[in-house]
Amino acid sequence: MHPDNTNESLDFLLAIISHLHRSLACQQLEAIKLYRGQPPLLHALWRQEGLTQKALAEELQISPATLTKMLQRMEKAGFIQRKISSADQRVSLVYLTDAGRLIQSQVIQIFQKMEHEVFADFSLAEQDILRQFLLRIRANLIKATG
Repeated sequence: MHPDNTNESLDFLLAIISHLHRSLACQQLEAIKLYRGQPPLLHALWRQEGLTQKALAEELQISPATLTKMLQRMEKAGFIQRKISSADQRVSLVYLTDAGRLIQSQVIQIFQKMEHEVFADFSLAEQDILRQFLLRIRANLIKATG
């Protein structure tokens, strides 16, 4: 850490970068009527539809209550639908609608555009080095949080 200026500490810079990245993502996603937390849910369903709400909450590492709110919002927007399981009437299975499938290419384009903008002045070698650093930071955070 730089004792003279905490605004240049690595922790502070990482927090600011995360905040700015989230703001940019929110801006871009709002244009297609999505909220920031929704693309991971869509990605999970693009890989495999018909997952239970419990399985989705575990995969996304969010609380069941948070997932329920997200599903309600996405159902209202027309991106997903929930169906009662024929095997167990207490269980809801989550499926994409046609709109949820069609938006996939737009979401991919948004994140590709963001990556291009964020790393515009970085060489491929610098991006590879940064990737290694970020992977180590992620591992350290996982270890620190148990």
